[in-house]
Amino acid sequence: MSVKFRHYTDEPFFSMDYQKVRDFLIRINAERIVSPRFLWGAWEWGITHAGWDQERQNHIGLWEDDGQIVALATYESTLGEGFIFTDSQHTALKPELVTYARQSLHNQGKLRLLISDHDIELQRSAFAQGFRPTQDRDRLSMLDIDQLDYHPLPEGYSFVSLADDWNWHQYHRVMWRGFNHEGSPPDDEASIAVRKQMLSSPMIRPELVLAVAAADGHYVSHCGSWYRPEDTYCYIEPVATDPDYRRMGLGKAVVHEAIRRCGALGARQAIVGSEQPFYFNIGFFPFETMTYWSSAAKEG
Repeated sequence: MSVKFRHYTDEPFFSMDYQKVRDFLIRINAERIVSPRFLWGAWEWGITHAGWDQERQNHIGLWEDDGQIVALATYESTLGEGFIFTDSQHTALKPELVTYARQSLHNQGKLRLLISDHDIELQRSAFAQGFRPTQDRDRLSMLDIDQLDYHPLPEGYSFVSLADDWNWHQYHRVMWRGFNHEGSPPDDEASIAVRKQMLSSPMIRPELVLAVAAADGHYVSHCGSWYRPEDTYCYIEPVATDPDYRRMGLGKAVVHEAIRRCGALGARQAIVGSEQPFYFNIGFFPFETMTYWSSAAKEG
């Protein structure tokens, strides 16, 4: 069968196309991790996130061979930043994907492609079409789970998971404050509904979504983790700690506990899309660098 192009569906959330993209990301990373910045867990988190641009998701491009996705050109949350992936049998499609991204993934004529520094073929395709590397980079970090140390919580604090008696209002609070919003969050039904949406992926394992609860019941630190028993890796996203409770070891404890649980299910490495000193200080090390390539896009 010849490869055929089509647009991603307009249908929101958990459509057949959503499943196909997830399965594609799982497949291309099965033998070795080739898209660490865009693993299936990042797709799951992104598509349920409040910042996901549902109105323009049909700008995502799919290339299929006999109904199976073999190449993908997508944004992470909204137009203006592009990600390009192919499976190992269809790398010759990369120039076509770059052309598509220029025409369909730009925001008011501007587009940045995030390209692995190891993907020379994609770099050459981008350069040939007018993209140039910038000084902006994303660095990915990894932790070997067999080197993980156990760090107990301070007295008076405890772990709670989505599989337990999860308090959505407290989850909303720690996410709000953990991402440095001032004061208390709006506590209306619409805000809580958005938080529930963000943890609605069918791929979530509830016991791997954790918070640290203080003695007064407030959630003060949070870590989400994504894992399938077939994978060698787990993906960490998001991590947040209330500013009033930082530098107490709570963030380290909740991340390590989430990773420990993934390790008990079979994961050997944990991956996070960050190079923050926090992660290096708790055992992660840098293992992949991706560079933003910029160009004015040509409208199609």
